Amino acid sequence: MDAKTNYKAKKIKAVFFDIDDTLRIKDTGYMPKSVKTAFAALKKKGILTGIASGRAPYGVVPEIRALEPDFLVTINGAYVFDNKGNSLYSDALPLEVIEKYVAWCQEVGIEYGFAGSEKAAVSKRAPLVDDALGPVYGECDADPEFYKENAVYHMWTFETAGDSLQLSKDLQKDVRLVRWHPNSSDVVKNGISKASGLGHVLDKVGLAPENVLVFGDGPNDMEIFDYAGLAVAMGNGVDELKAKADFVTKRVEEDGILYALEELGLVEKEVHFPQLDLEKTEGPVATIKTNHGDMTLKLFPEQAPKTVANFIALAKDGYYDGVIFHRVIKDFMIQGGDPTGTGMGGESIYGDKFEDEFSEELYNLRGALSMANAGPNTNGSQFFLVQNQAFPYSAKELERGGWPKEIAEAYTKGGTPHLDRRHTVFGHLVNQESFAVLDQIAAVETGSADKPVDDVIIESIVIAD
Repeated sequence: MDAKTNYKAKKIKAVFFDIDDTLRIKDTGYMPKSVKTAFAALKKKGILTGIASGRAPYGVVPEIRALEPDFLVTINGAYVFDNKGNSLYSDALPLEVIEKYVAWCQEVGIEYGFAGSEKAAVSKRAPLVDDALGPVYGECDADPEFYKENAVYHMWTFETAGDSLQLSKDLQKDVRLVRWHPNSSDVVKNGISKASGLGHVLDKVGLAPENVLVFGDGPNDMEIFDYAGLAVAMGNGVDELKAKADFVTKRVEEDGILYALEELGLVEKEVHFPQLDLEKTEGPVATIKTNHGDMTLKLFPEQAPKTVANFIALAKDGYYDGVIFHRVIKDFMIQGGDPTGTGMGGESIYGDKFEDEFSEELYNLRGALSMANAGPNTNGSQFFLVQNQAFPYSAKELERGGWPKEIAEAYTKGGTPHLDRRHTVFGHLVNQESFAVLDQIAAVETGSADKPVDDVIIESIVIAD
């Protein structure tokens, strides 16, 4: 996150979201649980929330309504209201423009549709029409003369022409095409957009564009990205929108909304400590089989993906088979993973040293599996297991030093906090039998350079994915 984006984030007092492929996946209806968490966190901080969508009010699905946004900018800005249903702005298309549009569609031979305030209608039911509108509005009535008795706020094309389709010059004076689907464009009144709709909200609440963060993914978000003070594009968004964004977040299904808000500092990061809840933590399990017994560990690919991938690949390839723990220091740690047995060797699967992966969720607690290194970003194949039980600090001292309260408390049972942010933690022992083997190895007699007098051998490392 660059300094300019961070500066913009400090001014944000309202956040507006597109719906389709931003808050939820249009084709499947999937919405991550983290979206609800994000809305609740924003509200708790007194930040206004809103929807800015091409959908009409009846297309705003129940799970989006349940988020209780403060304002809804719908139909691409033509229909704006608050969470109590009070209208802030509405702007229906003139009848003569609709009539010209219908005549043009009939002339070029394409189907068309209308978005009213309470329902949508189409000129004809056909697979091309249903494929586009179905995921948004379900099956719409076929009523080519809907506009004669209902206000229309925008219209649709249904065709296979794509961006090559151009309105007549006469129509271009009043409306424009905004592509939203491979087989459909919104037909929007000139001067009306999500940006203009958002402007009516800001006038109502007394905020400026620089106070607003917007999320989006598609071409109909272009104008609101230009208008708002801060713009975030979804990882699944179109390239031209990403080029306009201040920040590109992860995809919808990767909790992109919450991730961006956390990175921008608008909500507190949700931190989980998998080492404190190993039974509920998903991940591969590694069993280090030694001549002193087995040690079983849960690995953490979510927090340290590259490190875990390296360890697993080396283990499955037999790289560690027959390798010794070459450095053992009681009340500290046991270190191995170097085929030369000297502490000077070992290679990663990446062909060179690779970078550290420090996580706010992982710590060098007693039982932690961490990467040995020779300084920042020098990881190879060597690792160590934290064995220390004689903890010299109090939990309050660690809290004052910046460690989370839960971790500070866990450290009273042992660990090496001075190694945090210096060595990548990527696994943890899962049971007492494993800790007993760890302590037994730590107690062996050692000689020069803390090398055991009698070899402590890794017979194999077995991975259960």
